[in-house]
Amino acid sequence: MEIRVLKYFLMVAREENITKAANLLHLTQPTLSRQLIQLEEELGVSLFRRSKHRIILTEDGMLLRRRAEEIVALADKTKNDFQHRQEHLAGAIAIGSGELRSSRFLTQLLTAFQKENPLVTFTIYSGNSDNIKERIERGLLDVGLLQEPVDIAKYSFIRTPIREEWGILVRRDSALAAKARVSPGDLASVPLIMPARENVQNELLNWFGSYAENLHITASGNLLYNLATLARDSGSCVLTLNLDCQYEGLCFVPLSPQMESGTVLVWKKTQTFSPAASAFIAYSKKYITGII
Repeated sequence: MEIRVLKYFLMVAREENITKAANLLHLTQPTLSRQLIQLEEELGVSLFRRSKHRIILTEDGMLLRRRAEEIVALADKTKNDFQHRQEHLAGAIAIGSGELRSSRFLTQLLTAFQKENPLVTFTIYSGNSDNIKERIERGLLDVGLLQEPVDIAKYSFIRTPIREEWGILVRRDSALAAKARVSPGDLASVPLIMPARENVQNELLNWFGSYAENLHITASGNLLYNLATLARDSGSCVLTLNLDCQYEGLCFVPLSPQMESGTVLVWKKTQTFSPAASAFIAYSKKYITGII
């Protein structure tokens, strides 16, 4: 499979129309059709179901689309890394980060590095720690800011100085909103929305102690904005980190006893990095330890 042909395939999958895709790719329709037929023959599968006005991906086509997006992204990143080996440090660094207060610390780090290296750009991917680790493993991210608990045995890392505080987002008209802090007993009988990560859920269940078996959990998820909207409409409480964000009709109440999480900046031990990414990692070590 050629990268060029995978890009053709992705364009057709997006447009669901050979003619439109051919025009966007500056190809003739017969040329593009021939390339797709050859790709199907090479793989031994049918990638599209064709009708008069549109073409739809088969199950094999949907699998190839996911793989092709990863392959093309990695190829583009590799090409970009090699194109920026020049006198002045340049290139793109791919970084993953969750929804964290530590993200503010990360942006300060990026800004400080970019002031010294103005030709360097950043591509920032947002996700939870599991998503970010997966993309680091596939070579799509250079560095990730991860929320603990997380298995970092395969990574080099720097621990950030920020501690993430746990609490609930709850409607302002709830009796819980008037409390300075909420205890496991306060939350034992109310509808709860949990984070999606299993190891984080386990940490929270440990915090609940003997109340954990009888909790009323109504939903889970990984994007706080969506969970906050659900909490406002349903009257549930979201167990979440304090992000210092304002959500209409909701307020944050910390947990008691206090529960905190740390964050780590990680990268693969065995990976060979671009000059820009290598310089950023070295700079991050100095920045976080206070040398800079």
